Amino acid sequence: MPASRITPDDSAILMIDHALGFGSLFRSHELTDHVSAAVAVARTARLYGVPLIVTHGKDTDPPGPIFPALRAELRDDEIVVRDGAFDALSHPGVRARVEAAARPRLILTGLMTEGCVLQTALSAVRSGYTVYVVEDAVAGETPLAHRAAMTRLTAAGVIPLTWLSLATEYQVTWDDGRTAPGYAALIRDHSPLLGNPLRAAS
Repeated sequence: MPASRITPDDSAILMIDHALGFGSLFRSHELTDHVSAAVAVARTARLYGVPLIVTHGKDTDPPGPIFPALRAELRDDEIVVRDGAFDALSHPGVRARVEAAARPRLILTGLMTEGCVLQTALSAVRSGYTVYVVEDAVAGETPLAHRAAMTRLTAAGVIPLTWLSLATEYQVTWDDGRTAPGYAALIRDHSPLLGNPLRAAS
């Protein structure tokens, strides 16, 4: 199954702890790049009708609220506030949303790679999901911590990808006029180099 194409009909997206307070804690990625990629994932879910589940702690907890640019893309009913469990799937509300989506593939983003992302991804593998991690929409405290977590994840069968490779896999072809304008807008807004020709033409 991992070699077959990911489709909007067989996948769901779970975004974990994209909290403002973590922005000063990770060094594996640039903050602006991380936030842009996370926003791109949320917009991708919306464009292709993919179930989107977002979870984090209370806004008053030390990590604080969700990054404002990402929060602006989300509906209130897509967000599940959970307690301090590192494995997001151990929270009944998150697990219920993921199970209700009834999709065999689960695509993860979040903070931190070596913490909640790692524990949730391993839990999802144990639960029988084919799991993907959007590597430009996760981040670790250090490059080493991020790499070590990603190495453990891939050894467990988790598949890394990027937000653009995910959107491209959903889109399939420029000839699909239903979503091609939205796909072009994603590239224009979130892909600094590839978006240059699109920005110049707009």
